[in-house]
Amino acid sequence: MPQTCKALPDLTVANCETLVWGRRTYVMGIINVTPDSFSGDGLGSDIPAIVEQALRFQAEGADFLDVGAESSRPGHESISLDEELRRLISPLEAIAAQVNIPISVDTYKPLVARQALDAGATILNDIWGLKPDPNLAEVAAEWGAPLILMHNQKTRQYNDLLPDIFASLNRSVELALGAGVAKENIILDPGFGFGKTPDHNLEVLHRLSEFKSLGYPLLMGTSRKSTIGLVLDLPVAERIHGTAATVALSVAGGADVVRAHDVKEMVQACRMTDAIVRGWRPSGWKQ
Repeated sequence: MPQTCKALPDLTVANCETLVWGRRTYVMGIINVTPDSFSGDGLGSDIPAIVEQALRFQAEGADFLDVGAESSRPGHESISLDEELRRLISPLEAIAAQVNIPISVDTYKPLVARQALDAGATILNDIWGLKPDPNLAEVAAEWGAPLILMHNQKTRQYNDLLPDIFASLNRSVELALGAGVAKENIILDPGFGFGKTPDHNLEVLHRLSEFKSLGYPLLMGTSRKSTIGLVLDLPVAERIHGTAATVALSVAGGADVVRAHDVKEMVQACRMTDAIVRGWRPSGWKQ
């Protein structure tokens, strides 16, 4: 079986389906427990609202949830370890007690990752690809947790866009493997919207299929991003159709997971595109 068709038997997703890369595209619902999300959907410390959103996303077909307590919007300010834990752990415990799909935690801090796994998370999502603190990989290895490694950088300067991103992602993979993370537990994210100009973002999406050469499942996070707003001249709240276009093209380009604020709509976009490009069919399909 090729790498992208391997099952992860310890992870079941929507409808208790075993996660199998290559079968269809999986949808990760974004839950921001922040007061300052770029998308305007930060829920802060309102735990009932957070749990309600998690249950709604699960009902709408999300395969994973991705919970983040530190904003990554342009111009954001980093928060302390203690503040991230204060924002994150209680909501995470509340979500984990109510849903039956895997929960990812968006953090690059090893101590936050460890406590998040204790609180019910099963996946770690590092938007800096282990560059700030490679010890996060040791936590993932210890727990046997899947690890998402995203490309990111502080500038938007490149010698050659895709080769530079590939080199950075390969370095992140080396750090993860060196810490004992199993190869089958690594997922790569090209970092749409991070350390890139709008033209860079569009080129990454246009050439997404080239990232399959790296040999790992791919996650794409285009949801409501500013590049969509610039192309369509629309505010965040009106970018759902533009997002759906980028999601469909992500699937066609080989994405295995997409992150979404608008789960119901992006599940539909993924299923329709999967039916065309991956041969996926719903249960009970009749000719």
